[in-house]
Amino acid sequence: MRVIGAGIGRTGTLSLKAALERLGFGPCFHGRHVLDHPDRLAMWQDAADGRAVDWRALFAGYDSSMDWPGAAFWRELAATFPEAGVILTVRDPQAWYDSVARTIYPMFGASSDPRAKEALRVVPGLDVMTAFTRRLIWDGPFFGGRFEDRDHAIAVFETHNAAVRAEIPPERLLVVEPGSGWEPLCAFLGVQVPDEPFPHLNDPEKFWGRVAARMAEARGGGA
Repeated sequence: MRVIGAGIGRTGTLSLKAALERLGFGPCFHGRHVLDHPDRLAMWQDAADGRAVDWRALFAGYDSSMDWPGAAFWRELAATFPEAGVILTVRDPQAWYDSVARTIYPMFGASSDPRAKEALRVVPGLDVMTAFTRRLIWDGPFFGGRFEDRDHAIAVFETHNAAVRAEIPPERLLVVEPGSGWEPLCAFLGVQVPDEPFPHLNDPEKFWGRVAARMAEARGGGA
């Protein structure tokens, strides 16, 4: 593991995943990859329950990580991979909350959106992934079952970001916002800036499009 993402969901992590892979720091583990390794679901459940986990085995085959669930364990990953750089993705707290409330919370937290309910029915392993995500993030130590309390959720978001900034040495840490482009990332990684636009994969419509694509895949490509 050469790059550890400490930024939580809906801070541009999927775009950064694509950028890292373009720069040769992939494969990059993202929340969507949890379902690609059903044999590791039990380890994620152990992590959510606070039990000991072999982090190298859990992230085997990946050169970097972004987003939840890895970002919930940034301290453990930073200790396990001491040579890895840490990237904290941040954004305006109010915009962040609105984005989460339109995407990953109705999908994995409340599972209130009809698309979420259908995905839980047809995508293998998604029920297990959603259950441990609720224990770890929505109902567990992160939001404590209070994500719908906007002020509380934003305070949690800001506390998380402040902790990363305080605990990771400055020379090991890059803090980026959506729209920062290639330059700060490439300077941090010591690589050349590509002659192409920075990926942009973070809008809510694309999120639900990926959910639909996963359901189609689970159905064998059917509509």
